[in-house]
Amino acid sequence: MKVKVYNLLEKVRLQKPVVHHLTNWVTIYDCANIVKVFGASPVMAHAAEEVADMAKIASSLVLNIGTLTVDFVNSMKIAAKSANEKGIPVVLDVCGAGATALRDNKCFELLDEVKINIIKGNASEIAKVSGENVQTKGVDASAVDRNLIDIAKSLAKKRSCTVVITGKEDIVADTEKVYIVRNGVSMMTNIVGTGCIATSVIGAFAAVEDNLALAASCGLCCYEIAAEIASKSANGPGTFKEALYDAIYNLDKKNVTKMQKIEVK
Repeated sequence: MKVKVYNLLEKVRLQKPVVHHLTNWVTIYDCANIVKVFGASPVMAHAAEEVADMAKIASSLVLNIGTLTVDFVNSMKIAAKSANEKGIPVVLDVCGAGATALRDNKCFELLDEVKINIIKGNASEIAKVSGENVQTKGVDASAVDRNLIDIAKSLAKKRSCTVVITGKEDIVADTEKVYIVRNGVSMMTNIVGTGCIATSVIGAFAAVEDNLALAASCGLCCYEIAAEIASKSANGPGTFKEALYDAIYNLDKKNVTKMQKIEVK
């Protein structure tokens, strides 16, 4: 059965959900823009004094520890507890997990103290938070010896959540199914923040779909189809990034249905 990817994109555009972010300062502008061009409404509120109230008016919450501080993570916990009370999905990008002890400890604090519905990272980041002995090269993935699908399924079961491993092939697993997304282009690796942007896209799609593995898969598929389209007119990373926004904005049913590459296991 073919996954109806475009249906979820349509839902995002029609519902225009508010996606609350406590995210990476390096990529915050791009994360806000990407959510907007997909048709959702980004809000980037970090102050501890207002994050709980902001989460209450949102349809999903995106957390990204890319530029973490202790105070910042405390704000994330406040926001996540508010989101948990409201019953909206919380997406955590474990950006750089495996690089430093502080980063690892804060990831586990978030996972243990609040309900995280979607954990997203590259191969070594996800391996680290699943308990594997790996080290991440800053925010870039390093080699992982174990089967990535097994790691994703194991962590999904352990944390009762959806797990997303991004890479050449994206793996999205919950306790029942595994989705493999094979869209995308290598040009994406030449721009800082494409991983953070992917997390924001997942947040936008999770805001309109209760099946979070399906939401994450469809969001990544649309994002990466747009990247394929953008790469055709780009002369390099700069023009690629500019073309990516336009490609997302102009995605239509014909292109999405024709180009989507999702396998369900």
